[in-house]
Amino acid sequence: MADIIIVLILIVIAVFAIKQTKKHMHGESPCCGGGSGTVKKAKEKHLDGPVMGTKTMKIKGMTCEHCVNNVTNAINKVAGASAKVSLKDKEAIISYDRELSNIELRKAVEDAGYEVISLS
Repeated sequence: MADIIIVLILIVIAVFAIKQTKKHMHGESPCCGGGSGTVKKAKEKHLDGPVMGTKTMKIKGMTCEHCVNNVTNAINKVAGASAKVSLKDKEAIISYDRELSNIELRKAVEDAGYEVISLS
């Protein structure tokens, strides 16, 4: 009888762990500092001048919407830059209204704790 109870407890724990893993992989859990699991969308930044161009940055280390918000906010702090970040594509599309240094953009993302794979 005790063996059956132990097996049932292990099954319940396994089911709970699988559910939490699924939520985590879909960016719905409070991982990496996300708090309660409810994620506030990063504030959209509007550029002061007309868009001169865009750059695409491939990023490693984003696992959830909280990560997306961190990267978006880090890039948006750079004067003249506005980011749209995709968790699915693991990239940021950066619009700019003045010449921007790739080094400055890379540093902003790396200082936020993520790895820049490429920037073009």
